[in-house]
Amino acid sequence: MTLTLYNTLTRRQEPFETVEAGKVKMYYCGVTVYDYCHLGHARACIVWDVIRRYLQFIGYEVRYIQNFTDIDDKILNRACVEHSSMEVVADRFIKAYFEDMARLGIKEADEYPRATHTMNGIQRLIHELENKGFAYPADGDVYYAVRQFAEYGKLSGRKLEDMQAGKSERVNVEDPEYQKKKDPFDFALWKAAKPGEPAWESPWGAGRPGWHIECSAMVRDRLGDTIDIHAGGADLIFPHHENEIAQSEAVTGKPLARYWLHNGMVKVDGEKMSKSLGNFTTIRDLLDRGVDPMAVRLFVLTAQYRTPIDFTDEAIAAATNGWHTIKEGLLFGYQYGKQLGWGVGSGECGVGTGSLLPETIERFQEIVNNDFNFPGGLTVLFELAKELRREGNIIVHEGKTETSPDELKRQWQTLLTLAGVLGLEVEIEAEADKSNGLSDAEIEAKIQQRQEARKAKNFAESDRIRDELQAEGITLIDSRDGTRWHRN
Repeated sequence: MTLTLYNTLTRRQEPFETVEAGKVKMYYCGVTVYDYCHLGHARACIVWDVIRRYLQFIGYEVRYIQNFTDIDDKILNRACVEHSSMEVVADRFIKAYFEDMARLGIKEADEYPRATHTMNGIQRLIHELENKGFAYPADGDVYYAVRQFAEYGKLSGRKLEDMQAGKSERVNVEDPEYQKKKDPFDFALWKAAKPGEPAWESPWGAGRPGWHIECSAMVRDRLGDTIDIHAGGADLIFPHHENEIAQSEAVTGKPLARYWLHNGMVKVDGEKMSKSLGNFTTIRDLLDRGVDPMAVRLFVLTAQYRTPIDFTDEAIAAATNGWHTIKEGLLFGYQYGKQLGWGVGSGECGVGTGSLLPETIERFQEIVNNDFNFPGGLTVLFELAKELRREGNIIVHEGKTETSPDELKRQWQTLLTLAGVLGLEVEIEAEADKSNGLSDAEIEAKIQQRQEARKAKNFAESDRIRDELQAEGITLIDSRDGTRWHRN
């Protein structure tokens, strides 16, 4: 059951082998903090959160770093509009980021470096590039000489000669920055300060770093020359990740990352998400509308992480229904554990590794080990949850189970474990508050009243009782053997 990953760099699926046995160094290109996080950020953060959880589940020690880009034109523009500062804007949206991610159940990274806190490392890297002939100063700016790096384009598959044809039509030769460059493909490592903008002192004069050099420096400072996994959205492959490789590998002579992983983009009703189309949805807007955070997680995990996904009302409704199924399974032990003799309270129904179903765990791993196939892994969770839901209904209506209590406990604890790997967790206290409505005995009494009304052909009263129960979250199922019910 070897874990294999699709590597964007090699364009093939490869066995996963780390630089240091048993340890994973993983870096995710995080958000630029000038606004609230949107659905695209939700997908990326959920994907890399679950991948990190899974690597830990199969025994790796993972050091997970996620950066914040807190120097950027968009941040400066927002600060200007708000008559504020770049630091104030960045701090506000970093705080908002943590609030949103907590609601989605995202585990915090081991460290969150910020570009503004990595200035020494950034300048040191630029200086080394300059000394090795890969960078040159120009009137306070410093540029990377792309043609000096022979492997430029190896990640994206782009060739400079192919890009040259269309580039000439898009370049404004009157642009001062263009005139400073020795080659149109060169990109900025350091930008000279403009009036009124934040700036840092450097050997090339006051200024600020370019975007690409920030990540190269943060990776090197926190994780070293070569890491195991470099992760990010597919939109970052070119130019951002391509430029990271050119910067880092020109200095170290070593691979920046062994595996480059990229998540697919999010569309909304088939369209690219954008503010101009009016389909731009932030995480907090979505959750404030009442969408369950776990349904959002499930929606993301039902698609292979590298493929695009389409956010629609139908898709989120299906994910919500799916989450209700898994949630019923997760609640099984807390609802019926005492009745089944598992312990005095739910606190004694915890997970023990010896009480899991090894064949089920093995099947889950075998599926997910194929390039993090979480959609396939979810099928294992649904099988367990549906079986536990069926047994729960039997307990309610017949007072017994068809499966031994010990086997049910193993099924439930296996479901809890695998759901935890995917970050699908139920809030027991919140569910207890919801269930403070009708007791089982009160429900059975209502059903008896309804049966009597039906015998008397008082169908209006029968329908009223059914609707009353439905409003309390109780669904009735009539059959030849009588009426069964379950809580929604």
